[in-house]
Amino acid sequence: MTALRFDLGKTPGKTPGNDDVPRGAAPDALRALTAAAADAGAAWTRLGDTLLVTGAPAQLERTTAGRASAERIEVPAARLHLVIQNGRQFQQAHPEVPVLVDQGRYLVVDLDPAGAGRIVEPSERHLPCFGVRPLPANTVVFEQRPPAPAPTRAAAEPRATAVSRDAFAADLRALAEFPTRHSTSPEFRTALDWAKGVFSGLGFATRTQTVALHGGSTQNLVAERPGRGGDGRAVLVTAHLDSINVRDGAAGPAPGADDNGSGAAGVLAVARALRDHPGARDLRLILCGGEEQGLFGSRHYVAELDQQARESIHSVVNMDMIACRNTPAPTVLLEGAAASQAVLEELAAAAQAHTGLTVQTSLMPFNSDHVPFLDGGIPAVLTIEGADGANDRIHTAGDTLEHVDHDLALEILRMNVAYLVQALGPG
Repeated sequence: MTALRFDLGKTPGKTPGNDDVPRGAAPDALRALTAAAADAGAAWTRLGDTLLVTGAPAQLERTTAGRASAERIEVPAARLHLVIQNGRQFQQAHPEVPVLVDQGRYLVVDLDPAGAGRIVEPSERHLPCFGVRPLPANTVVFEQRPPAPAPTRAAAEPRATAVSRDAFAADLRALAEFPTRHSTSPEFRTALDWAKGVFSGLGFATRTQTVALHGGSTQNLVAERPGRGGDGRAVLVTAHLDSINVRDGAAGPAPGADDNGSGAAGVLAVARALRDHPGARDLRLILCGGEEQGLFGSRHYVAELDQQARESIHSVVNMDMIACRNTPAPTVLLEGAAASQAVLEELAAAAQAHTGLTVQTSLMPFNSDHVPFLDGGIPAVLTIEGADGANDRIHTAGDTLEHVDHDLALEILRMNVAYLVQALGPG
């Protein structure tokens, strides 16, 4: 068996790479190819506008007959693996592994199946930065939706357009000025106390949770504003406050401007934008500790909820790395699971209606604070910069303010706020 690669969004004369956003293949062409693969008895995997078809030579010949040209990949199907990574962590750790498809966060690589399960090395210091699994068959890893033309967008949502660039930039600068925000460091506690003061100044009630972490502890910060009637449910906005330097350890410099000062500053921006919004549902904002060590803060928060409390959560919007532009077109990835499909679609609609963002969507959740909520059956979606896998500065001393794109962050925040106004409902 071998594979065919179809690049249906490829610009003529240009090779797709880390810095390219595919321009949107015709849906009919994708449907025709996947249907042809299924009819031929072959398997397919879609990554945006790249389609991989695996099968016997006769099956591949039937799939491609009279259709788009394809690149032949001479690798047995059993060796094809999907990598989901944070930053460019997989290539940095395993430069010897051939990469066959590079879509930033998502890679298709050539790996011996006997050794693939051992390539992710566990660490007590930090969460694994990538996951490896056999290439899933007949699966959409992620889809891509181009932005709507400006003349067709909806009238601007006032709360979304009111998101303050200056306040976001100031909050992000304050967070990135800490030498580190490692979950167990004094600097983390100082940053958390500072954020608590911001929330309190905006009129939110605050509380902290102590989270056990590797024989020590860290904290979550929860800020709440009650709704003004309705169904008694809550809408949550989350981000992790901690940062990490995986090369130099807990003592290493970890400004964490993008990962995840941007998401934490984004939660504060949501608090500013919605402080007086008369929503029917409760608004709950959570800054988590211990994310980089293994989602400790979010896991603790979900574990503390009884079934009634879980069912009272309408939705969760998680922000993790929203401020580095890795592609020519400003792009956001919305990542959820079946339980959060409706929330994902509403966020995508908000992006199309109120921003110029290219939207990628995926139902393959990985390694951020939305995952414990999804594991608990709670609708949650990660909002993260598109092609974040191309960002090779995270988890190092190089994750600094000079690489931040405030315009991208503001677009993602406007999408999120527009969704939140809708989710909170009228008072």
